[in-house]
Amino acid sequence: MILLEPHNVIIQNTLSEKLVKPSSLDVAFVDYDGVRFRLSTPEKKTQLLLSMSIRCWDELVQYGALDVLGREYGAMLLPQAEPDFNISMLIDLEQAPADPEAREAFVMSIALFKRHALAAPFERAFQTQKDLEASGGQGDLMQIHYRDEEAMYVQAAQDRVTVIFSTIFQEETDRIFGKVFLQEFVDARRQPSIQNAPQVLYSNREPPLEIRHVPGLRSSDDIGYVTFVLFPRHFQNPTVASGTISHIQLFRDYLHYHIKCSKAYMHSRMRHRVTEFQKVLNRAKTEVATGERKTVSGRTMVSR
Repeated sequence: MILLEPHNVIIQNTLSEKLVKPSSLDVAFVDYDGVRFRLSTPEKKTQLLLSMSIRCWDELVQYGALDVLGREYGAMLLPQAEPDFNISMLIDLEQAPADPEAREAFVMSIALFKRHALAAPFERAFQTQKDLEASGGQGDLMQIHYRDEEAMYVQAAQDRVTVIFSTIFQEETDRIFGKVFLQEFVDARRQPSIQNAPQVLYSNREPPLEIRHVPGLRSSDDIGYVTFVLFPRHFQNPTVASGTISHIQLFRDYLHYHIKCSKAYMHSRMRHRVTEFQKVLNRAKTEVATGERKTVSGRTMVSR
């Protein structure tokens, strides 16, 4: 299966091109989950203004998104965002590192703008779990409504961090494909090489016990809940924790991306099979023999 990249490719490619040859720019684009971006040069060609609008911004700020973004980008963040956007940063191309490797890391950091914003609730949950190891209990349930009618729930406990996704399946076939994929997550974990992977649980219609007290939850046939149980080994050091955050926040997009790819593959195979059946039917048609006969007077008679 294909793993989706956590960075935005448009930001990465555009910034790399402008570092080589600065020019005027004004482009708007959309990432996963309806996150809107705008890259522009409002004053000079060597200064790029990057703005982002994300549906769950107020919730992310509540869970420390500004602290995470301030740590990653420092003075590049603007105190006032561009109109119609939640957060903006000003990128001075003249201040970019000259070393090729450092410059590439700089570009990648900018391309991870959305990833760093969404990392805030996970970093808070990981820190809360470490604090609860001695005192016990559980942390507050953090809710991130990143899509219409879909949300992500994160809660820390003494020995784990639980992450729950609610997702809508628009069609019956989507629900069937989703169940097959999620069952593969469960079965794959039995292999000795990946037994340390997070535990994955899936429930259709009924929400997990951890969030049943949350008001406004849907309990219809078109909704499913996916639960990941993260243990301390999944975020024991900054490198492992960073990888865990990058992968898990893209799970919903990863699931629906592969559902659509599977449906497209099935449709292509069905069309190919129909074409083969048509060839067989065409070969099965009998050809009627025709013959010509001439009379004594020279007239031609055709028999069919």
